[in-house]
Amino acid sequence: MPYTTVHPARGTTRLVTLVLHGGREVGPGPTSAWQLAVLRMVPFAWAIRNAGARRGVAVWRVRYRVRGWNGPAASPVGDVERVLEQVRLAHGDDVPVVMVGHSMGGRTALRAAGHPNVRGVAALAPWLPKGEPVEQLRGRRLLLAHGSDDRMTSPRATHHYADRVREVTRDVRVVDVPGENHAMVRKPGYWHDLSADFVLSFLPG
Repeated sequence: MPYTTVHPARGTTRLVTLVLHGGREVGPGPTSAWQLAVLRMVPFAWAIRNAGARRGVAVWRVRYRVRGWNGPAASPVGDVERVLEQVRLAHGDDVPVVMVGHSMGGRTALRAAGHPNVRGVAALAPWLPKGEPVEQLRGRRLLLAHGSDDRMTSPRATHHYADRVREVTRDVRVVDVPGENHAMVRKPGYWHDLSADFVLSFLPG
């Protein structure tokens, strides 16, 4: 099973957020808690927890079993699907799930978004090779954000993906972050607030 760190809501859980880290194109070796890709998402989990715990938001930070996507295996997708089932068993079918993923984690979140509990995805500097499927995103709400100085993943590919995904859902927001690179460390507060605000927008009225 993948590893999860859970920051529970205070009181009744009204929404669950999965926070998904990046990885490598190929990497069969195990992840560790101290890898930079894993650590990069810790502040995002804290920001969402701090903004939402009192309002019923639980944050599940996921660590995949292996580091890579690994071609057709799409290794992290299976891990996230297992966690989504854990969330469903813990909180029922009526608690919405929003996923926030960076790089490979963004690709993973988008791929796994067909799960019936998922309502939205924030994909940050996502890795989106040509031909990524979009049908699973029908009816979901999406935030796609990319730094203009990213040299690891392609801002242009993100815009192209957004154009394709609008064929299945109209609720797609694309945010360009001027001067930001792949690591999201030049304007960290902006990224944290962007993600937390997106998550909180899904809270039931």
